[in-house]
Amino acid sequence: MHSDIQDTATAPAMLWLGRVMSGLVVAFLIFDGGIKLAPLSVVTETMQQLGYSASPELARGLGVMTLAIALLYALPRTSILGAILLTGLLGGAMATHLRVGSPLFSHLFFGLYLGLLAWGGLYLRDTKLRRMIPLRAET
Repeated sequence: MHSDIQDTATAPAMLWLGRVMSGLVVAFLIFDGGIKLAPLSVVTETMQQLGYSASPELARGLGVMTLAIALLYALPRTSILGAILLTGLLGGAMATHLRVGSPLFSHLFFGLYLGLLAWGGLYLRDTKLRRMIPLRAET
């Protein structure tokens, strides 16, 4: 006999936990995209340290892309597309940090942490995703 993780008694708690987790991801993406739109000097200096051009135009382009992904992820109808695009963005950031030898747990794995938070939040708040990828407890 299998016990589905989508137990009706825990559905409201799962939904709210998923919303909180997703809200943290969206808040981070809005912050990150916003500072790139400015673009603050810390952004262009960091881009240069990571081996990219310190161009304000590049920073703004990344900011627009990040904010668009945040919007897609936040909207229920496009949240899975947003999560897929966010996964690509985070993979690129992780590859960059790996290439320049950034610290493992604070820099390189930050993309992994954010991705797990994003997909975990989406999984908890989206019943269709839970039906597509069911987690079952063995009994």
